[in-house]
Amino acid sequence: MTAGTHGDQRLVARLGELLGPRHPVAAAAVVTPEGTRVASRGAGLDADFEIGSIAKAVTGLLYADALARGEIDSGTRLGELLPLGGAPAGRVTLRSLSTHSSGLPRLPASARPWRRTVALWRHGANPYGEDLEQLLDQARGVPLGTPRPRYSNLGFQLLGHALARAATTTYPELVRQRVATPLGLDCFSVPRTADELRPGALAGSSRRGRPRQPWTGEGIGPAGGIRASITDMARFAAAVLDGSAPGIAALDPVAPFGSGARIGAAWITVRVKGRPVTWHNGGTGGFRSWLGLDRGTGTGVVILSATAASVDRQGFALLAEHGRGDG
Repeated sequence: MTAGTHGDQRLVARLGELLGPRHPVAAAAVVTPEGTRVASRGAGLDADFEIGSIAKAVTGLLYADALARGEIDSGTRLGELLPLGGAPAGRVTLRSLSTHSSGLPRLPASARPWRRTVALWRHGANPYGEDLEQLLDQARGVPLGTPRPRYSNLGFQLLGHALARAATTTYPELVRQRVATPLGLDCFSVPRTADELRPGALAGSSRRGRPRQPWTGEGIGPAGGIRASITDMARFAAAVLDGSAPGIAALDPVAPFGSGARIGAAWITVRVKGRPVTWHNGGTGGFRSWLGLDRGTGTGVVILSATAASVDRQGFALLAEHGRGDG
């Protein structure tokens, strides 16, 4: 780890004001039509953070891109791409998965999520270590609930792996081929095991500073298994804003999602002081992240932290400071 501060010093100072001492290892990016600024403290600009559920936003782009390529259509069902047999999960459409409205639970009961949560709290253990076959085995035993808006990690795990099957590849390779390589993202990857982490990979910590295991696992990749540097997240945000990223239609809201919000393919749109903000956040055992876009002004903000305390409020505040404009 590289200590100290790096990048734009005004943004470094603002990051410190927003996050305070609770987030000693953190980074931020601000993308505007005038250019991009990045800053970090406690780690270098190329240090890779776990971005948590912002991975779902990446999977949403890959879903919209697969639609555009004709690899799938909105009515394609999970069972057409993944070997789920006659399981109820095989009947759900990829479209319903992309908007969290498939009826699948947040996590499969067979994964014993409560027991895993306790192990995370007590020992910092990674609750998501399944390989793809283990994930599919869990999915085969999951009943379907009412198809209504319901945030589902399981749904996005299955969606991402289904998209990879449609492209005859794996999810990490799909991300590399269609997002990381075309956009020039050098520190943007989906490690399936701790052995695949980059040398010197950042370690996350709990809100109280206790160490947390990295969240690696083939199964979790599409829903929360991507690691990225702030430099690459800045490039990613810029590419989404200017339309050079794949699957930009994913950002367009198509369904209601909670009070006052609407959702596209994972990307959530809310109105903040009359302006639409398109965003997603992320959280793992030891990291928090936030990515927000004011598409009307071409402005984006990313905040990454190696501490498991929310940065949502700070992200919205930083975007509001830079996204003011007409229209």
